[in-house]
Order: sequence, then C-alpha cells, then structure tokens
Amino acid sequence: MKITLKIPTATRYYLLLLACISSGGCANLGVEVWQRATLSQPEMQFLEDDMDLALDDHFYFSKEGTSGGRGFAGGGCGCN
Repeated sequence: MKITLKIPTATRYYLLLLACISSGGCANLGVEVWQRATLSQPEMQFLEDDMDLALDDHFYFSKEGTSGGRGFAGGGCGCN
C-alpha cells in the first residue's frame, strides 16, 4: 500500500518562498571587521556602572566557579 500526499501547487510555491526567505536570514552571521571599532566604543556598552559590573561578576563567579576573565570562553568545569 503506497500512501501519497498531494500538496496543492499554491502551497508548494508558498513553501518554496518561505524556504528562500528563511535561508536569507543566515547570510549575515556576526560582526564584520570594520564594524568592531564602532561596537567597542564606551557608549555602545550595555553596562556602564561599576557597581553593576561588580555585582554581575560576583553572580557569575559564584555560579560558574570562576573569577574574572569575562572576555573568553570556558567555565569552572575546566572545559574550554
């Protein structure tokens, strides 16, 4: 017994259009080299208050088992 699923032509075109649009969303992954200078300026940072940064560090190292070094990967488990 062979089961066939008949999809209407309009639905096929909609699915093809959806696939083309969604594949275009992966075209820009990350920050380009010339954009990094703009993003590294102090006014582009999320937190500016030293007390907020110290509190965030305290939460991070008490949960992860590490201290400092927020700019690189790795955690308290030893896996980098």
